[in-house]
Amino acid sequence: MNDPHVLLIRLAGPLQSWGLTGRFARRDTHTRPTKSGVIGLCAAALGLAREEPLGELAEVLFGVRADRPGTPLRDYHTVGGGTYPLRPRDLLTDHQRAEKATEAEALQDAEPAPFGRGELEAWYGSPKYVTADPTSGALISAEVRRHALITERWYLADAAFLVGLEYPDAVLLERIAHALEHPKHLLWLGRKACPPSGDVALGVVPGTIREAFETHALLPKDPCYDDEPPAPVTDVRPWAWIESPHPLPGIGPLPDQPVQFGADGGVHSLRWETRHRITIASHARGWDIIL
Repeated sequence: MNDPHVLLIRLAGPLQSWGLTGRFARRDTHTRPTKSGVIGLCAAALGLAREEPLGELAEVLFGVRADRPGTPLRDYHTVGGGTYPLRPRDLLTDHQRAEKATEAEALQDAEPAPFGRGELEAWYGSPKYVTADPTSGALISAEVRRHALITERWYLADAAFLVGLEYPDAVLLERIAHALEHPKHLLWLGRKACPPSGDVALGVVPGTIREAFETHALLPKDPCYDDEPPAPVTDVRPWAWIESPHPLPGIGPLPDQPVQFGADGGVHSLRWETRHRITIASHARGWDIIL
């Protein structure tokens, strides 16, 4: 019970995004998976509600090995603006929009468009913060933006990370591993546009995170067929970041220790980690996984 065990998790896919400080206008990504993001992934797999206490799940030590760090990718977004097609529900919930649509149709010589197909210039999205008009009592939008909003979102393209979750209770880690392969909710690599590919849970092994990283080969990039030799695993020394159970002097903390998740934003605290060059042993265990 007191001997450490490590659950190994493979995080790979076309895109990943692990935000630390991003807001609407600029959604950043960390250079590697965050503890909050990975614990959230496990909580989703286990079917935990957002407001449910994380319990032992938040107590595991976290480590990540960058087998393929990936390439930063910037995605330029414009949200709203332009021509917005009116729908029946928009006319029913926003009397100001309905009046504007009626005026626009009255000025047209041509036959009006079918109900729900009329268009207005420079309307943004569907009604926001619907409330009751104090005069008429009709439902209106308390906030309507009429101009496009410019945002940028960052991703890691073609990255692959080996994550280790260390905890003395191997039963808990086995339960998380089973949930990751039979999730109760959909799994994402930080954002809903980033589903994982192939196997996620790679098993539970005895030892510490560093020992697990040193005794397991780099994650394969492409499938190895029977007539092909496996890719070499000792010619690269990947970086790894391993959590410390205690604060470390001279090292800045990371604000990604999850305390509680919630629909309006989670609560996080600080944690400490050290960076290591991992020398993978010549006898390192290979992988037989779905990519």
